[in-house]
Amino acid sequence: MSQKIVLRADISCEKCKRKIMQTVAGVEGIESVQVDSKDQKITLIGDADAVSIINKLRSFTRSELVSVGPAKEPEKKQAEKKPEKKDEKKDVKKDEKKDDKKPAPKK
Repeated sequence: MSQKIVLRADISCEKCKRKIMQTVAGVEGIESVQVDSKDQKITLIGDADAVSIINKLRSFTRSELVSVGPAKEPEKKQAEKKPEKKDEKKDVKKDEKKDDKKPAPKK
């Protein structure tokens, strides 16, 4: 089961960022790597040991483990909700158009 690992590391320059990316991407079981230089966070998704990753990073930069948890898939739930709202709006607009098309009764 894949997990989400969030690390904090000292990312001071592009060279450090590149070296972190290469080191972490070389670990077996890592599927996705995101490095945020501004917040100095590294987000990993995959089946890998967080302690071994930290030990590799500590050989050349300060790093610490922030969190480890399950990888989430919230996109499916959001994608299902959005079309329903659009359909409801279309139905309401169709009803309004039908009401506008009816001729006024003659007196």
